[in-house]
Amino acid sequence: MNIIVCVKSVPITIGAELMVDGSKKRVVLDGTPFDINEWDEYALEEAVRLKERLGGNVTVVTVSSRNVDDVILKCLAKGADRAIKIVDESIQEYDAYAVTRILHAVIKNMNYDLILCGAQAGDDGYALIGVMLASLLEIPYATMARKLELINGYVRVTRELEEGFEEVVEVKLPALLTIQTGINEPRYASIMSIRRAKQKDIISLDLKSLGIIESDFENRIEIQEFFIPEKKKECIMLHGDVDEIVTKVVEVLMQRGARGF
Repeated sequence: MNIIVCVKSVPITIGAELMVDGSKKRVVLDGTPFDINEWDEYALEEAVRLKERLGGNVTVVTVSSRNVDDVILKCLAKGADRAIKIVDESIQEYDAYAVTRILHAVIKNMNYDLILCGAQAGDDGYALIGVMLASLLEIPYATMARKLELINGYVRVTRELEEGFEEVVEVKLPALLTIQTGINEPRYASIMSIRRAKQKDIISLDLKSLGIIESDFENRIEIQEFFIPEKKKECIMLHGDVDEIVTKVVEVLMQRGARGF
């Protein structure tokens, strides 16, 4: 089974003091460390487990505006067989649709049975890449996968829905699935596996080699403004007996948009 995993490098922002640049269009990430997107890590683990059970190979594909060698090495150390990277500084100006078109240009001529993407990215949370890529490739897809089972040319997918519900669907291969966290437990990349990963194939492509020029893209999403929400603290002291206080609490909640009282 030939499996492709789309991986994104995202900033590690836990504990970081983020700033917005002067244009108010971008978060300043200079000096911020990057790592594999959490949802993509689960997708990679699921791909490697399928390969271990059924044979085949796993190819990681990543599109980025900055160096992704550490993330690629981690993916190879965790069991991917090869990696394809497309790195171009101009990509930071592209929206999700433009990035999807780049992925499509790479993947459309590849031999694959299954494509796995993380359900969303930890930095923007759009959850767009997987479904748009499936649409461009004209293959079936399912989102928010929590369990996979391959059956006679189909993949049976247990999908996570809202309010704790789940849905089981069967999707004909080749297909694309977006993977939810918790589907498995991603393995640890040991020092020895990282050393072995350095011997694996890493293919570097550029936009020109894919026949892509910047004028091909017109962003469908325009960021109007990035801002850090202002923290507001307010303490309201209520006095009176229980009935009076309850009435005042309801009034305050309704003034702030609460309904159903």
